[in-house]
Formats: sequence, C-alpha cells, structure tokens
Amino acid sequence: MKIGIVGHIHELGWEVLQSQGHTIIEVKDTSVDSLKNELAEVSGIVLRTAQMPNEVIDACPHLQIIGRHGVGYDNVDLNYLNEKKIALGVTGTANAVSVAEHVMTFFLQLTKNIQLSDDLTRKGGFQDKGNLPTFFELYQKNVLILGFGRIGQAVAKRCLGFEMNVYVYDPYVNDEKVKELGCHSISKDEGIKIADFISVHLPLSGDTRNFINAKSFQEMKKSCVVVNTARGGIINENDLFMALHKKKIRAAGLDVFEQEPPSTDHQLFKLSNVLLTPHNAALTLECRKRMAIEVCETVSFFLKNKEKLNIQNIINRKELGI
Repeated sequence: MKIGIVGHIHELGWEVLQSQGHTIIEVKDTSVDSLKNELAEVSGIVLRTAQMPNEVIDACPHLQIIGRHGVGYDNVDLNYLNEKKIALGVTGTANAVSVAEHVMTFFLQLTKNIQLSDDLTRKGGFQDKGNLPTFFELYQKNVLILGFGRIGQAVAKRCLGFEMNVYVYDPYVNDEKVKELGCHSISKDEGIKIADFISVHLPLSGDTRNFINAKSFQEMKKSCVVVNTARGGIINENDLFMALHKKKIRAAGLDVFEQEPPSTDHQLFKLSNVLLTPHNAALTLECRKRMAIEVCETVSFFLKNKEKLNIQNIINRKELGI
C-alpha cells in the first residue's frame, strides 16, 4: 500500500514501513495543491505538524488512516474524519517521558535561575553569591496537574520523586486511579488556589480554550509557577502577560503558543520571568525515535495487520466501531 509521510520523521519509522512492504511517498511541500497531488493515491498518512485541510482529505479516495507523529491533533478535523470513516492515530505511549522531563526542567530553572549563578561565577563574582535572587525548593510544594493522561501521570511520578504534594484535576479520571498513584483529586478552582506549581496537560478544545485566564491568575499564589507543554490557547496569553508583568505570579514556562511560530515581537518576549521553548518538549532523540516507530506501526498495522495494532492509539475507535 502507498503511505504518505508529511514532514520529517526519524529513519527508524521509514524502516518500519519498508519492512511491511509499503510504498512510501515523502511530501516536503505542504501547500494544499501539493498535498492534494502527492497524496491522491495513499491509503495512509504519517503527519507531523502540517495542516491537513478537509479538501486534501477529499482528494484522497483511498485514505483509511492518518497517524499523528505526537498526541495533539488540532491540525486535522476529527469530526470530518469521523464522517468519512477515516481513523486518526496518535503516538500515545511515546512522548510522556520526554515531555515530563521538560516540565521538571521548567520547574527547576524557574525556581533556581541557574543561569544567573553561572553568569556570576564566570564573571568572577563568586563571593557575591549573596546578591543573587532568592531561589527555592520543590520539596513539599503543592503541584496541580491539569489533565491526568499518560503525560500528566509521568509528571506526577517525577514530582513525587521530589517529595512534592501532587494534586490532580481531571474529570475523566476516577478518584481511585488518582489515589492509587499517590496523588490527590481536587477541583480546578481549589487546586489553583493552593498550587505552588501548575502543569497543563489538557487537549485544546472549545471547553479548554482560555481554561486559565485573568480570573485564574487572580486566584493563584504570588509564588505560583505555571507551565504549559500541552497546547497554546489553553492559557490566555494576554492574561498571562499581565499576570507576569504585574507580578501576580512568580513565573511561567511555555513550550506552546496560540500562534506558532509566535511573532518575533510577542509581548511575552519582553519579560524576564517567563521561559520559552519552541514546541520541542517531545523532541529528544529518544522520543523522536519512539514516535517515528509508533506512528508508522499504527498506520501500517491498521492497514494490514490489525491484530498487532494498539487500539488505544486510535482516537476515534468508538466512532469507527473498532
């Protein structure tokens, strides 16, 4: 079968498809016309970050599955895929560790400000360490995890390793599951009030857009550190800017933005109490390998070897009746 790869993936993914006897079409030009032309004969698509408009889907009469190289899928129209009976796969098990480590890096950097100590040491100011800003421990601090899927659970595990008090908001996960993992269920409103750290792991939807906003920041401790490695738009960026600018919270870490890439004159770039990364939390070498293998296995197994398919990776399995 023909499978289109839209965007660069690690060569281990290619090897999976080749070993299963598929014909691979690599698409580098992601304009609509190019996608419609190049993907017209494919049965499956491996998709990185490019948009996949409905008119491209319409131009692919043999298409049975789109596999996302990641867990977010806001670059495809899931409702339209459901109408067309096309499966949507994600790499549900590949990126939890990498993203969780990225979150902990944000937490540590935003409380320790290691770069300031490094700069002071390099400039011969070793004896002036008392002039550095106060820095803090994670030990026994309260962390609120918004969304308790694989990534949220991986973050919780690492926070527990630092002996933090882990609180979880996720209406789709029962309290017993949360308790089994050593954490505490809590409402969003109560969690925001007590949190020293907040980590966002929610999908972007109509319900979660602006989930953290001006009202939320008013309720937070001034010492709170907010981190988003999920999707831009879950935190209202204008409200975040005002909260940071007015020191209503201590700091923030963002790996994702409402518009990607963000404009070079983005207002958040002017602030020193925010740490920014280019949506690369899941792009460690190890994670890129795992995602490439997993997405290609998902697409290949769906097409010709369903007994090996991890059905949990198919987002719309219920809608498709599989």
